[in-house]
Amino acid sequence: MIQKIEKINKIKGELKLPGDKSISHRAVMFSSMAEGESIVRNYLNSADVNSTINCFRELGCEISVENTNLRIKGKGFKGFIKPKNNLDAGNSGTTTRLISGILAAQDFETTIVGDESLSKRPMNRIVDPLTKMGAILKPSSAGTLPLNIYPSSNFQNIEFDMNVASAQVKSAVLLAGLHLEDETIVIEHAKTRNHTETLLGLRVEEDEDHRKIFVSKSDYPQAKEYLVPSDISTASFFIILTLLTKQSELHLKNVLLNETRIGILKVLNQMNANIEVENEAERNGEKSGDLIIKSSSLNNAIIEKDIIPNIIDEIPILSVAGIFAEGNFVLRNAKELRFKESDRISAMCENYKKLGLTCNEYDDGFEVFGEIKNSDVLIETFDDHRIAMAFSILGMLSNKQLRINNFECVSVSNPDFLNQLKVIAQ
Repeated sequence: MIQKIEKINKIKGELKLPGDKSISHRAVMFSSMAEGESIVRNYLNSADVNSTINCFRELGCEISVENTNLRIKGKGFKGFIKPKNNLDAGNSGTTTRLISGILAAQDFETTIVGDESLSKRPMNRIVDPLTKMGAILKPSSAGTLPLNIYPSSNFQNIEFDMNVASAQVKSAVLLAGLHLEDETIVIEHAKTRNHTETLLGLRVEEDEDHRKIFVSKSDYPQAKEYLVPSDISTASFFIILTLLTKQSELHLKNVLLNETRIGILKVLNQMNANIEVENEAERNGEKSGDLIIKSSSLNNAIIEKDIIPNIIDEIPILSVAGIFAEGNFVLRNAKELRFKESDRISAMCENYKKLGLTCNEYDDGFEVFGEIKNSDVLIETFDDHRIAMAFSILGMLSNKQLRINNFECVSVSNPDFLNQLKVIAQ
């Protein structure tokens, strides 16, 4: 599907966006692990989250959809059943890596598969620490899916010092550790998304150099009700569109304000963005609030190394903001971008060059500047939802019409993206 994108004149109104993807994944997983019935309210009905739901149905859980809510009957400690089929994670790296930690502790064999894109993503980063715990996991010869997971009679706790800043790797080890009497400890030196430890209420010790997260069977999830705030990563597209559209104002309701996810707001504030927060609240340990965004004149700012793990998913749309801001947009220390749904460094640079912008590609980032010279350009998404949405916003800000190839990939995180834009665009 090729989607035409044209300039808009003004943004005005209010949106309540779907639930956060990261929290939706975890709420489904923890509810499925718990014994008894849980409810997940305002979950994200997207391809990725539905992959997680389908995997746990295969493992024996009853999961029913009621409008924007899920009702989940969990199986309790090690109560999952051996699936009749391979577990299909679709395009979801979160599903694959987190569920691997859970399956590593089960008493039956499973195989995880995925689509073409997911099957190219590295899995040894979770295989290695889980193997140190005594788990038996065998990826393909290339270290990718399919991933076979076997029962282990030598499963034990470890202290794992992370050398890659990855919330998925951290979570895989923590979820495996939930199945052991003795404490597993994960040490991270760059703070990554903390939804797993927050929602489970895990003990965390923190100083200037590192964080230690402790987990054991005593932390195993209980049945409960989850209210999922709106996704800050999804919100970032609408935030930047509003900031860069003249005479515009947008209210976003109940947006996730977790400290490990608001790096995008911190960077935009450094760029002179007019963003206000109201009605802050907390539930299940997760903070949320309403955002008021108004048109602003942005200036590019230095993106510090320490904040990169916090903004890793927002970098594509943040670079779009950088194009329309004063000065050059420069990103370094972000090699992890090469291992997302696409090689996002390469994907962004290729498309920026098509538009006539100057783009210098580095091993760990890129620099982009100049004016958009070319019109009616066909943007390649590389089947990456964030590339598709980022260039959609660019097209709405530019006088040059764009066409976006394979636009349907937005369904991974926000299938209603275009309808939401229609509500606020004038």
